[in-house]
Amino acid sequence: MFVLISREKSVVLSCVEDKIEAAMDQARSKISKIFNGEPHSYTRFNLTQNMEGDNSQVEMKLSSDIDEEAGENGVGDNRSHNSNRKPYLAQKLGRTPKNLCFMAAATLLIFIIGYLIGYLVHRKKDLAPTCAASVVRFDEAVAHETGAASLMDWDNVKKLLAQKVTAAKFEPVFREFSSSNHRAGSPDDDALANKVMKKFKEYGMKSWTDEHFVKVQDPPASGSNRVVFKNGSAMRPEGFLSYSATGEVTGAALYAHYGEENDLALLQDKSINLTGRVMLVRAGRISLAEKVANAAKMGASAVLIYPDTTYYSDTTPLFGHVHMGSGDPYTPGFPSFNHTQFPPIQSSGLPKILAQTITASMAMSILRQLGGQDVPALWGDVKKLGEESDLITVDVKNILTEKKINNVFGVIKGFVDADRYVVIGAQRDAWGPGFAASTVGTSVLVELARSISEMVKNDGFKPRRSIVFASWSAGEYGSVGATEWLEGYVSSLSMKAFSYINLDTVVTGQQGFKVAASPLMHSLIESTLSEVKYQNKALSSQFAKGNFETNVLVPMTLDNAAYPFLAFSGIPSVSFGFTSDNSANPQVYKFLGTKLDTREKLNMATGNQVSQLAEIATRFAGHMALRLVHDHLLRLDVMKYNKIIRTRVAQINVKVISVQKMQPRLLPKDLTMQWLFSASGSYSRASRNLASDIQNSDLEDIEMCRIINDRIMAVERNLLSPFVSPRENPFRHILVGSGSHSLKALSDHLEALKTANPEADANLFRNQFALATWTIQGCANSLAGDVWSLDNEI
Repeated sequence: MFVLISREKSVVLSCVEDKIEAAMDQARSKISKIFNGEPHSYTRFNLTQNMEGDNSQVEMKLSSDIDEEAGENGVGDNRSHNSNRKPYLAQKLGRTPKNLCFMAAATLLIFIIGYLIGYLVHRKKDLAPTCAASVVRFDEAVAHETGAASLMDWDNVKKLLAQKVTAAKFEPVFREFSSSNHRAGSPDDDALANKVMKKFKEYGMKSWTDEHFVKVQDPPASGSNRVVFKNGSAMRPEGFLSYSATGEVTGAALYAHYGEENDLALLQDKSINLTGRVMLVRAGRISLAEKVANAAKMGASAVLIYPDTTYYSDTTPLFGHVHMGSGDPYTPGFPSFNHTQFPPIQSSGLPKILAQTITASMAMSILRQLGGQDVPALWGDVKKLGEESDLITVDVKNILTEKKINNVFGVIKGFVDADRYVVIGAQRDAWGPGFAASTVGTSVLVELARSISEMVKNDGFKPRRSIVFASWSAGEYGSVGATEWLEGYVSSLSMKAFSYINLDTVVTGQQGFKVAASPLMHSLIESTLSEVKYQNKALSSQFAKGNFETNVLVPMTLDNAAYPFLAFSGIPSVSFGFTSDNSANPQVYKFLGTKLDTREKLNMATGNQVSQLAEIATRFAGHMALRLVHDHLLRLDVMKYNKIIRTRVAQINVKVISVQKMQPRLLPKDLTMQWLFSASGSYSRASRNLASDIQNSDLEDIEMCRIINDRIMAVERNLLSPFVSPRENPFRHILVGSGSHSLKALSDHLEALKTANPEADANLFRNQFALATWTIQGCANSLAGDVWSLDNEI
């Protein structure tokens, strides 16, 4: 740029000098004509141009009759020019009419020439472009994109996406990413990772890998663990549960239905001793890890989990994990990078009791022989709960191994806020073929990356923010790959990643459509349902049926791959998919977690509509992602948390009043709800003020939009309690997380205080109460924006 400007200046000066020279030639010609009759007279010009170009200096020296007369009189040779010439000149010119005329003409000519030179110098910038065609006119208004306005109409964006994504394009992708066995860390898993990386590079995306060394449990060297009932023959199930405690125990069998907390509470009400028992529970309703954790709290020694015979064949082996958390449990809170050495610690979510899966036929052979009390009427076709003489021996010898896993990433960079991004991810590994568990999700991920890349390269779409596509490994062991990435970049991700879209198990049926998401995304999801069509009708008209929250939304659970993004990192997240029915608790696709999860089985569950459903799932995910990177302001509704916070606070208030009446000694009247109410009110006011700021903001102001978006992004991460350790309590979200810091824990503690439970601690509750209050207030303060905008009433 400096060279170009210098060159322009030199060309301009050269042009000006040429103009001046031409003017001088014209002036000389005029003077010669005027004084043509005076052969001995001459005029000499000495022009000195001011470097600034503001004015010109002209010196004129006349000599004619004066010198001639001086020579004739013999006085010119011995006179001083400095002392005598000017008076003499004036005297001579003043006498002769011809000289007077000559002086007037010369003076007028000098004025005209001076004016012309001054004008040319002053106008050099305007004249410069006409002097050389190669000089660029920097004063011209060049049209360029500032990023302040939407670069493409939203309707056109939707149409482009619909054109790019078609069902026919999925068939070759399914074939390419199908594999009979791609367990995490295996050669087949690495081969699929290389295929994904190759695709990202083909699409022109910047791509990279993220390598981790993680510890997982695999089956014993013998290939199976052992279960023995009443000294009978040993049963050796093929399935297993990673992260179980190891060893051998013997205890009395006890049937516990699904192993939910209310199931175990019902057993206690029957005065059944749960300590040391080996519990038999059905798979379903809650995660395998939650079943084991619930049994451990009741003092059980082991848990046997079997698939429900309604949905599984009698001999289907079941696989899974029982870590009550996510990520590598042997580096809790830390990323497993490059064999990094950490203290010998492990996650508090690892069970301390044995856990093993058995087949449905194995379970039935045990359950038919149980004695003891009758089962509750609603617990199905099992007759007896079991008695002390129904002994079972469980022997678990899983092997702890270290595996190298690779996450694969590709990015489409934004044109305005490239450092802000939405992440779209899918797990790549599976226990067996894993067609519904991973192949469909990976295919949707790759097709979505292709479609949006083509929109950017070929169709002029320019996203304001970036889109990161991620292929995770070790998802079957508890979102290990994704969680290790979150742990490795937690500081930057919490500030820059504004949403996560999960593509795991997006197609497991065709009768229903369910979504689990952060409340911040509910409005975006609802609008997307009304705009994306399936079988020529909007998804909302088919599945929401007038009540979006009741018919579509489901809770975000621990075993959902989006859960660590939301509860650990504070990133608004969404997980969705077509299901086998549209009930509030849809049946799980029965082949998940088994080696029977094949294309043929999924075709049976979807009426051979896998490709068509994958197309709709791709458009649904793409619609949300594109809306988040297209608009000036993020489509995240901070008002949605108002009702949730108020409801939780109201529930706590009712329980506080109840405890103060029933147990005034434990919770006296001096504990006031004022501050929690105030914190809730602060959030409500801050969210309304933000809505007002958005209404009155100038969307063409890039910096203003960025400030507002940062305030929106801060909400979710500021609902993570700053008062607990992410190593001890990784899911720090006070509304959807778990631990003593959550509002649910406050409510449960109040229940314990009300019944004077020995484990209840009034002083501990006060501490939890204060920290929860300030977490909400801190979130409200952050949402309010600048420090001078804060509500300091609390």
